[in-house]
Amino acid sequence: MSNSGNPYGGSYGGQMTANAQFGAAPASASAAPAAGDLIKETTTQAFAKDVLEESKRQPVLVDFWAPWCGPCRQLTPIIEKAVNDAKGKVKLVKMNIDDHPTIAGQLGIQSIPAVVAFIDGRPADGFMGALPDSQVRQFIDKLGGPAGGADQAAEIQAVLEEAKGLYDEGDFDGAAQLYAAVMQADPENAKAVAGIADCMLGLNQHERVREIIDGLPEDMAKSPEIQALAKKLEQIEEARKLGDPVALEQQLSLNPDDHAARLNLAKIRNVEGKRQDAAEHLLLIMKKDRTFEDDGARRQLLEFFEVWGPTDPATIQARRKLSSILFS
Repeated sequence: MSNSGNPYGGSYGGQMTANAQFGAAPASASAAPAAGDLIKETTTQAFAKDVLEESKRQPVLVDFWAPWCGPCRQLTPIIEKAVNDAKGKVKLVKMNIDDHPTIAGQLGIQSIPAVVAFIDGRPADGFMGALPDSQVRQFIDKLGGPAGGADQAAEIQAVLEEAKGLYDEGDFDGAAQLYAAVMQADPENAKAVAGIADCMLGLNQHERVREIIDGLPEDMAKSPEIQALAKKLEQIEEARKLGDPVALEQQLSLNPDDHAARLNLAKIRNVEGKRQDAAEHLLLIMKKDRTFEDDGARRQLLEFFEVWGPTDPATIQARRKLSSILFS
Protein backbone atom coordinates (compact mmCIF):
# COMPACT_ATOMS: atom_id res chain seq x y z
CA MET A 1 0.00 0.00 0.00
CA SER A 2 1.48 3.32 -1.00
CA ASN A 3 1.45 6.46 1.10
CA SER A 4 -0.87 8.17 -1.39
CA GLY A 5 -3.65 5.84 -0.26
CA ASN A 6 -2.95 6.41 3.41
CA PRO A 7 -4.68 9.42 5.00
CA TYR A 8 -2.27 9.19 7.93
CA GLY A 9 0.80 8.92 5.73
CA GLY A 10 2.81 11.79 7.16
CA SER A 11 6.54 11.75 7.82
CA TYR A 12 6.32 9.66 10.95
CA GLY A 13 8.78 7.04 12.13
CA GLY A 14 11.87 8.51 10.49
CA GLN A 15 13.98 6.70 13.05
CA MET A 16 13.24 3.36 11.37
CA THR A 17 15.22 2.40 8.31
CA ALA A 18 13.54 1.07 5.18
CA ASN A 19 15.58 -2.12 4.86
CA ALA A 20 14.09 -4.61 7.26
CA GLN A 21 16.01 -7.81 7.82
CA PHE A 22 13.50 -10.23 9.26
CA GLY A 23 14.56 -13.62 10.57
CA ALA A 24 18.29 -12.96 10.48
CA ALA A 25 20.50 -15.66 11.88
CA PRO A 26 21.76 -15.11 15.43
CA ALA A 27 25.32 -13.93 15.83
CA SER A 28 26.04 -16.91 18.03
CA ALA A 29 23.96 -19.84 19.16
CA SER A 30 24.26 -22.79 21.45
CA ALA A 31 23.96 -26.31 20.13
CA ALA A 32 20.61 -26.56 18.38
CA PRO A 33 18.29 -29.57 18.48
CA ALA A 34 18.33 -31.86 15.50
CA ALA A 35 15.77 -30.97 12.83
CA GLY A 36 13.91 -34.21 13.44
CA ASP A 37 13.29 -33.18 17.06
CA LEU A 38 11.62 -29.92 16.04
CA ILE A 39 8.88 -31.20 13.72
CA LYS A 40 6.51 -34.11 14.23
CA GLU A 41 3.02 -35.40 13.44
CA THR A 42 0.54 -35.89 16.26
CA THR A 43 -2.80 -37.55 16.96
CA THR A 44 -5.80 -36.72 19.10
CA GLN A 45 -4.54 -39.10 21.78
CA ALA A 46 -0.99 -37.69 21.75
CA PHE A 47 -2.01 -34.03 21.57
CA ALA A 48 -1.77 -33.39 25.31
CA LYS A 49 1.79 -34.77 25.48
CA ASP A 50 3.07 -33.41 22.15
CA VAL A 51 1.54 -29.95 22.47
CA LEU A 52 0.18 -29.02 25.90
CA GLU A 53 3.04 -30.48 27.94
CA GLU A 54 5.74 -29.60 25.43
CA SER A 55 4.55 -25.96 25.21
CA LYS A 56 5.54 -25.50 28.86
CA ARG A 57 9.19 -25.73 27.70
CA GLN A 58 9.01 -23.60 24.53
CA PRO A 59 6.28 -22.39 22.16
CA VAL A 60 4.72 -25.12 20.04
CA LEU A 61 3.11 -24.35 16.69
CA VAL A 62 0.28 -26.67 15.69
CA ASP A 63 -0.27 -26.80 11.93
CA PHE A 64 -3.79 -28.03 11.14
CA TRP A 65 -3.76 -29.36 7.58
CA ALA A 66 -5.28 -31.93 5.20
CA PRO A 67 -3.83 -33.83 2.21
CA TRP A 68 -6.34 -32.29 -0.23
CA CYS A 69 -5.55 -28.69 0.81
CA GLY A 70 -3.44 -26.85 -1.79
CA PRO A 71 -2.50 -23.88 0.45
CA CYS A 72 -1.43 -26.40 3.11
CA ARG A 73 1.10 -27.83 0.66
CA GLN A 74 2.35 -24.29 -0.05
CA LEU A 75 2.80 -23.52 3.64
CA THR A 76 4.51 -26.79 4.62
CA PRO A 77 8.04 -26.16 3.23
CA ILE A 78 7.92 -22.51 4.36
CA ILE A 79 6.98 -23.17 7.97
CA GLU A 80 9.19 -26.25 8.32
CA LYS A 81 12.26 -24.35 7.11
CA ALA A 82 11.46 -21.39 9.35
CA VAL A 83 11.09 -23.66 12.38
CA ASN A 84 14.37 -25.44 11.63
CA ASP A 85 16.15 -22.11 11.13
CA ALA A 86 14.83 -20.91 14.51
CA LYS A 87 17.03 -23.65 16.06
CA GLY A 88 14.78 -24.76 18.89
CA LYS A 89 13.05 -21.52 19.84
CA VAL A 90 9.79 -23.14 18.72
CA LYS A 91 8.61 -26.61 17.76
CA LEU A 92 6.16 -27.60 15.04
CA VAL A 93 3.46 -30.25 15.49
CA LYS A 94 1.35 -31.16 12.46
CA MET A 95 -2.21 -32.50 12.76
CA ASN A 96 -4.11 -34.00 9.82
CA ILE A 97 -7.71 -32.87 10.44
CA ASP A 98 -9.11 -35.59 8.16
CA ASP A 99 -7.73 -38.25 10.49
CA HIS A 100 -8.02 -36.22 13.71
CA PRO A 101 -10.83 -33.60 13.50
CA THR A 102 -11.68 -33.30 17.20
CA ILE A 103 -9.06 -30.79 18.37
CA ALA A 104 -9.62 -28.48 15.39
CA GLY A 105 -13.34 -28.55 16.07
CA GLN A 106 -12.85 -27.71 19.74
CA LEU A 107 -10.67 -24.73 18.81
CA GLY A 108 -13.26 -23.45 16.33
CA ILE A 109 -10.98 -23.81 13.30
CA GLN A 110 -13.11 -23.44 10.17
CA SER A 111 -10.52 -23.15 7.40
CA ILE A 112 -7.03 -24.50 6.76
CA PRO A 113 -4.14 -24.19 6.84
CA ALA A 114 -4.45 -22.85 10.37
CA VAL A 115 -1.49 -22.50 12.72
CA VAL A 116 -2.08 -22.09 16.46
CA ALA A 117 0.78 -21.28 18.84
CA PHE A 118 0.58 -22.87 22.29
CA ILE A 119 2.50 -21.44 25.25
CA ASP A 120 2.30 -22.88 28.78
CA GLY A 121 -0.40 -25.31 27.69
CA ARG A 122 -2.75 -22.70 26.22
CA PRO A 123 -3.43 -21.16 22.79
CA ALA A 124 -1.54 -17.87 22.62
CA ASP A 125 -1.56 -16.70 19.00
CA GLY A 126 -2.11 -17.98 15.50
CA PHE A 127 -2.68 -17.31 11.81
CA MET A 128 -4.61 -18.78 8.90
CA GLY A 129 -3.61 -19.24 5.28
CA ALA A 130 -0.35 -19.83 3.43
CA LEU A 131 1.63 -16.79 4.57
CA PRO A 132 4.88 -15.85 2.79
CA ASP A 133 8.21 -16.75 4.33
CA SER A 134 8.89 -13.29 5.82
CA GLN A 135 5.58 -13.22 7.72
CA VAL A 136 6.00 -16.76 9.02
CA ARG A 137 9.48 -15.89 10.32
CA GLN A 138 8.16 -12.67 11.85
CA PHE A 139 5.46 -14.70 13.63
CA ILE A 140 8.05 -17.15 14.98
CA ASP A 141 10.37 -14.33 16.06
CA LYS A 142 7.50 -12.75 18.02
CA LEU A 143 6.97 -16.02 19.91
CA GLY A 144 10.55 -17.09 20.48
CA GLY A 145 12.30 -13.71 20.45
CA PRO A 146 14.02 -11.99 17.52
CA ALA A 147 16.88 -14.03 16.13
CA GLY A 148 19.06 -11.00 15.59
CA GLY A 149 18.62 -9.16 18.86
CA ALA A 150 17.43 -5.54 18.86
CA ASP A 151 16.91 -5.39 15.08
CA GLN A 152 14.25 -3.58 13.10
CA ALA A 153 11.73 -6.40 13.47
CA ALA A 154 11.81 -5.93 17.24
CA GLU A 155 11.50 -2.17 16.83
CA ILE A 156 8.52 -2.53 14.52
CA GLN A 157 6.87 -4.93 16.95
CA ALA A 158 7.35 -2.45 19.78
CA VAL A 159 5.73 0.33 17.74
CA LEU A 160 2.83 -1.94 16.81
CA GLU A 161 2.26 -2.76 20.49
CA GLU A 162 2.37 0.94 21.41
CA ALA A 163 -0.14 1.69 18.65
CA LYS A 164 -2.43 -1.05 19.92
CA GLY A 165 -2.25 0.47 23.41
CA LEU A 166 -3.29 3.88 22.08
CA TYR A 167 -6.10 2.28 20.09
CA ASP A 168 -7.39 0.48 23.18
CA GLU A 169 -7.41 3.84 25.01
CA GLY A 170 -9.53 5.37 22.23
CA ASP A 171 -6.72 7.53 20.80
CA PHE A 172 -7.39 6.59 17.17
CA ASP A 173 -5.40 9.48 15.67
CA GLY A 174 -2.33 8.72 17.79
CA ALA A 175 -2.53 5.01 17.01
CA ALA A 176 -2.92 5.69 13.28
CA GLN A 177 0.21 7.84 13.24
CA LEU A 178 2.23 5.00 14.75
CA TYR A 179 0.78 2.48 12.30
CA ALA A 180 1.74 4.91 9.52
CA ALA A 181 5.29 4.98 10.91
CA VAL A 182 5.50 1.21 10.57
CA MET A 183 4.26 1.45 6.99
CA GLN A 184 7.05 3.91 6.21
CA ALA A 185 9.53 1.14 7.00
CA ASP A 186 7.45 -1.86 5.90
CA PRO A 187 4.70 -0.92 3.41
CA GLU A 188 3.47 -4.52 3.21
CA ASN A 189 3.02 -4.95 6.97
CA ALA A 190 -0.52 -6.32 7.21
CA LYS A 191 -0.82 -5.49 10.91
CA ALA A 192 -0.08 -1.82 10.23
CA VAL A 193 -2.52 -1.66 7.32
CA ALA A 194 -5.22 -3.36 9.37
CA GLY A 195 -4.41 -1.10 12.32
CA ILE A 196 -4.89 2.09 10.31
CA ALA A 197 -8.15 0.76 8.88
CA ASP A 198 -9.30 -0.21 12.38
CA CYS A 199 -8.66 3.37 13.50
CA MET A 200 -10.86 4.52 10.62
CA LEU A 201 -13.62 2.25 11.88
CA GLY A 202 -13.22 3.90 15.27
CA LEU A 203 -13.75 7.24 13.53
CA ASN A 204 -16.84 5.89 11.67
CA GLN A 205 -15.13 5.94 8.27
CA HIS A 206 -16.71 2.64 7.26
CA GLU A 207 -16.94 3.29 3.53
CA ARG A 208 -13.27 4.25 3.38
CA VAL A 209 -12.32 1.01 5.12
CA ARG A 210 -14.35 -0.98 2.60
CA GLU A 211 -12.47 0.78 -0.21
CA ILE A 212 -9.13 -0.05 1.41
CA ILE A 213 -9.98 -3.72 1.84
CA ASP A 214 -11.26 -4.03 -1.73
CA GLY A 215 -8.10 -2.38 -3.08
CA LEU A 216 -5.53 -4.55 -1.32
CA PRO A 217 -3.30 -7.01 -3.19
CA GLU A 218 -4.57 -10.58 -3.03
CA ASP A 219 -1.75 -11.84 -0.79
CA MET A 220 -2.31 -9.12 1.81
CA ALA A 221 -6.09 -9.47 1.62
CA LYS A 222 -5.68 -13.10 2.69
CA SER A 223 -3.60 -12.24 5.78
CA PRO A 224 -5.29 -13.06 9.11
CA GLU A 225 -5.20 -9.39 10.17
CA ILE A 226 -7.06 -8.22 7.06
CA GLN A 227 -9.46 -11.18 7.20
CA ALA A 228 -10.32 -10.27 10.79
CA LEU A 229 -10.79 -6.62 9.77
CA ALA A 230 -13.16 -7.60 6.96
CA LYS A 231 -15.14 -9.77 9.36
CA LYS A 232 -15.33 -6.90 11.85
CA LEU A 233 -16.65 -4.56 9.16
CA GLU A 234 -19.29 -7.14 8.23
CA GLN A 235 -20.33 -7.40 11.87
CA ILE A 236 -20.63 -3.61 12.15
CA GLU A 237 -22.71 -3.40 8.98
CA GLU A 238 -24.97 -6.21 10.19
CA ALA A 239 -25.40 -4.69 13.67
CA ARG A 240 -26.60 -1.43 12.12
CA LYS A 241 -29.67 -3.30 10.84
CA LEU A 242 -30.61 -5.03 14.10
CA GLY A 243 -32.57 -2.23 15.75
CA ASP A 244 -32.41 -0.37 19.04
CA PRO A 245 -30.47 -2.12 21.84
CA VAL A 246 -32.71 -0.47 24.45
CA ALA A 247 -35.75 -2.03 22.81
CA LEU A 248 -34.01 -5.40 22.73
CA GLU A 249 -33.19 -5.10 26.44
CA GLN A 250 -36.86 -4.40 27.12
CA GLN A 251 -37.88 -7.46 25.11
CA LEU A 252 -35.54 -9.61 27.20
CA SER A 253 -36.83 -8.17 30.46
CA LEU A 254 -40.30 -9.37 29.45
CA ASN A 255 -39.10 -12.68 28.00
CA PRO A 256 -35.57 -13.80 28.97
CA ASP A 257 -35.91 -16.80 26.63
CA ASP A 258 -36.29 -14.63 23.52
CA HIS A 259 -33.09 -16.05 22.05
CA ALA A 260 -33.41 -14.15 18.76
CA ALA A 261 -33.47 -10.82 20.61
CA ARG A 262 -30.55 -11.91 22.79
CA LEU A 263 -28.51 -12.95 19.74
CA ASN A 264 -29.13 -9.58 18.08
CA LEU A 265 -28.22 -7.75 21.28
CA ALA A 266 -24.98 -9.74 21.49
CA LYS A 267 -24.05 -8.62 17.97
CA ILE A 268 -24.74 -4.99 18.87
CA ARG A 269 -22.77 -5.16 22.13
CA ASN A 270 -19.85 -6.64 20.18
CA VAL A 271 -19.60 -3.69 17.78
CA GLU A 272 -19.99 -1.32 20.73
CA GLY A 273 -16.80 -2.85 22.12
CA LYS A 274 -18.59 -4.57 25.02
CA ARG A 275 -17.06 -7.93 24.22
CA GLN A 276 -17.61 -9.67 27.54
CA ASP A 277 -21.27 -8.64 27.56
CA ALA A 278 -21.65 -9.95 24.00
CA ALA A 279 -20.06 -13.27 24.94
CA GLU A 280 -22.21 -13.66 28.05
CA HIS A 281 -25.40 -13.28 26.01
CA LEU A 282 -24.27 -16.01 23.60
CA LEU A 283 -23.11 -18.33 26.38
CA LEU A 284 -26.50 -17.93 28.09
CA ILE A 285 -28.27 -18.98 24.89
CA MET A 286 -26.01 -22.04 24.68
CA LYS A 287 -26.78 -23.01 28.28
CA LYS A 288 -30.52 -22.81 27.65
CA ASP A 289 -30.87 -24.13 24.09
CA ARG A 290 -28.03 -25.51 21.98
CA THR A 291 -30.53 -26.24 19.19
CA PHE A 292 -31.42 -22.57 18.66
CA GLU A 293 -30.61 -21.75 15.03
CA ASP A 294 -28.62 -24.99 14.78
CA ASP A 295 -26.18 -24.06 17.57
CA GLY A 296 -26.11 -20.52 16.20
CA ALA A 297 -24.90 -18.94 19.46
CA ARG A 298 -21.73 -21.06 19.46
CA ARG A 299 -21.08 -20.34 15.79
CA GLN A 300 -21.53 -16.61 16.39
CA LEU A 301 -19.16 -16.71 19.35
CA LEU A 302 -16.50 -18.38 17.20
CA GLU A 303 -16.90 -15.56 14.66
CA PHE A 304 -16.31 -13.07 17.46
CA PHE A 305 -13.13 -14.95 18.43
CA GLU A 306 -11.83 -14.59 14.85
CA VAL A 307 -12.10 -10.81 15.10
CA TRP A 308 -11.01 -10.41 18.73
CA GLY A 309 -7.95 -12.63 18.29
CA PRO A 310 -6.82 -15.59 20.42
CA THR A 311 -5.00 -13.51 23.05
CA ASP A 312 -7.72 -10.95 23.73
CA PRO A 313 -8.87 -11.21 27.39
CA ALA A 314 -12.49 -11.50 26.24
CA THR A 315 -11.58 -14.42 23.96
CA ILE A 316 -9.63 -16.21 26.68
CA GLN A 317 -12.38 -15.79 29.28
CA ALA A 318 -15.20 -16.74 26.91
CA ARG A 319 -13.30 -19.73 25.50
CA ARG A 320 -12.87 -21.13 29.01
CA LYS A 321 -16.59 -20.77 29.68
CA LEU A 322 -17.38 -22.25 26.29
CA SER A 323 -15.22 -25.28 27.07
CA SER A 324 -17.00 -25.82 30.39
CA ILE A 325 -20.34 -25.84 28.56
CA LEU A 326 -19.18 -28.12 25.75
CA PHE A 327 -17.42 -30.65 27.95
CA SER A 328 -19.55 -30.59 31.12
